[in-house]
Amino acid sequence: MKLVSDLHIHSKYSRSCGKELDLANLEKWAKIKGVDLLGTGDFTHPKWIKELKSNLVEDDTGVLNSKTGYPFILQTEISLMYSQGGKGRRVHNVVLAPNFDAVDQITEELLKRGRIDYDGRPIFKIPCIDFVEMLKGIDKRIEVIPAHIWTPHFAMFGSKSGFSSVKECYGSQAKHINAIETGLSSDPAMNWRVKDLDDKAIVSFSDLHSYWPWRMGREATVFDIDLKYDSLINALKTKKGIVETYEVDPNYGKYHFDGHRKCDVIMPPHLTKKFKGICPVCKKNMIIGVMNRIEEMADRAEGYQSQNQQKFRHLVPLHEILSSHLGKGVNTKTVWNEYNQIMKQFKNEFDVMLNASQNDLMKVTTPAIVDLIMKNRNGGIYVYPGFDGNYGRPVFDKKEIEKLKEEINREEYRAKNQMGLGDF
Repeated sequence: MKLVSDLHIHSKYSRSCGKELDLANLEKWAKIKGVDLLGTGDFTHPKWIKELKSNLVEDDTGVLNSKTGYPFILQTEISLMYSQGGKGRRVHNVVLAPNFDAVDQITEELLKRGRIDYDGRPIFKIPCIDFVEMLKGIDKRIEVIPAHIWTPHFAMFGSKSGFSSVKECYGSQAKHINAIETGLSSDPAMNWRVKDLDDKAIVSFSDLHSYWPWRMGREATVFDIDLKYDSLINALKTKKGIVETYEVDPNYGKYHFDGHRKCDVIMPPHLTKKFKGICPVCKKNMIIGVMNRIEEMADRAEGYQSQNQQKFRHLVPLHEILSSHLGKGVNTKTVWNEYNQIMKQFKNEFDVMLNASQNDLMKVTTPAIVDLIMKNRNGGIYVYPGFDGNYGRPVFDKKEIEKLKEEINREEYRAKNQMGLGDF
């Protein structure tokens, strides 16, 4: 059974999430998006786990079902902040659990070490090695996936506090790390360049903080498995049963390039190196992005491929395409009207983006939008890179694309003049 899954989400009890992010809306918008299997998010939060237990039915498959039969997997994200090797570490982990009993035991152990009631993604001063050992001691079927592994501030390989190998991060428990999550600012091809990840399955999930379709499923993993928890975990362990991932273009992520948002400075890695990571405007350290960190850790050249590598495709959410084309915000009436006009003729958004024919699309929208949907399907949309917390954005006008590319290059000359470096 092919299942489009999004197994890294949050609830209304996580910071920066709206009160409307409940089970009913998660299920409703998952169906609209075309997501077949969702994580529950935030299972350690006392109010959210109460809602999960009241509204989802547990059986011996390890899958929870809503009253209408929509499937969920018990899932949360835990933030670990601690010191190791003389350096402050901040690592986020996605945790999957096989049943409510395991969740209750996880919560009991965490309560010995801190609070869980203040945020759906709580923070603990536990080293990753101890964290995994603790969870495996509860139930060997519990799965830990390093979250968005390259994000600068909170990730295994992040530039601000990260490690240089899985082993360095998880020690003797690295043997239990079967998969890694790419995050918005990287894709599988970028991760293939790092030999240390060769034996890891590569998964992608949205890390959504709202249920809207430009967030839910913006990154997803397609499995071909029985709808059982053990089948899912086996796919992560063996890489068999993972069909492909849906990824946004890495440029779309908020930390793809280096930069300094306050000074509106964006730089590709080769320029950052020349300026020694210093912002040319304020002379402070820039935030080093994902592309730079991968270049630092890569054992292989860009474009490296090997046999039996997992498939993936770049997809910009349909709302983002419509918003950029129409020149309106993603949540405006104009964009919603166009979105609904398209969607009422098809099963879900992924059906529109991946399967709908040009002829059928031409019946419900303009030729220009049809052309963009087709380009999106083939990975042909230019995305201006995100940096230092700013999302990247799709751009369609050829003149504007050239202008933006020149804008990035102009940082070279601005920096050169302000730092007095002369010719490079």
